[in-house]
Amino acid sequence: MPQHETGGAPGTPAHEVRDFLRRRSEQIAQRWADEPLFRTVFTVSREEAVEAGRAVVDALARVADSRRVEDPDAAGFSAVREQLARMGAARSRAGLSAAQVSSELAALLPPVDRLLVADLEREGPERLRECSTALTVLMGTLRLVAMQTALSEIQALTDRQRLQLLEVATPVIKLWDGIVAVPLIGTLDSARSQVVMEALLNAVVDQHARFAILDITGVSTVDSLVAQHLMKTVDAVRLLGAECVVSGIRPAIAQPIVHLGLDLGTVKTRAGLADALGHCLDELGANIVAAAPGGADRR
Repeated sequence: MPQHETGGAPGTPAHEVRDFLRRRSEQIAQRWADEPLFRTVFTVSREEAVEAGRAVVDALARVADSRRVEDPDAAGFSAVREQLARMGAARSRAGLSAAQVSSELAALLPPVDRLLVADLEREGPERLRECSTALTVLMGTLRLVAMQTALSEIQALTDRQRLQLLEVATPVIKLWDGIVAVPLIGTLDSARSQVVMEALLNAVVDQHARFAILDITGVSTVDSLVAQHLMKTVDAVRLLGAECVVSGIRPAIAQPIVHLGLDLGTVKTRAGLADALGHCLDELGANIVAAAPGGADRR
């Protein structure tokens, strides 16, 4: 609907809707409190749901007054964006799909529209149609705002959970006094490589480690960006006064590194984690004694 047809100037349908919303705010809030979206989110008390409904109605009235009923960025929505986000995210966490949340938002229109029809029953059918259309546009914009904010909240939550999973999947293990290791398994991307670097550097500082082993035996492939991250990790460990040993470089990984032209001449590498640990223990001056046959200690 063109903006000039639904603006907030006196006599326009949007102006009529604004006055209606302010006049019927309490009735609308009471009816919304019984709708699934409000009833299932605000479970402490019904009054809590009614209060939330009043806030949304007030926001809608301000948007109608601003001549931007079709604009999801209208200033009137700012006061309830956080509340709408919590409501949408709560329903999503309860197991509802985005389509189901959208349907619950759409269900808020009929009770309001019925009140509008009752208020304007003495108006001509054309005027009633214009006001009902303005209300439908306004409620559709509210629905869009709610979905946008809820999806943003869900995306932010997903990103936080993904980072937490990356941290859990990237454990730093203390192998010996002064020796820490990160055994990597699976796919390495830029985000995980950054987590690896931060976790390993923190462990070097916290454990006062002299050696840090980066074991990539379980890594399937390494692209140019990941390889550069690994090199930066090695350099960063060195800047902290420790030595970084990279173990588990298989042919499938060695060839791409060579093709990329990366210089590993200054990097200590070993075939496997055991070899890397042996190197570190030897550098620490530890005396490793092999067990005699039968399990008895060799004297």
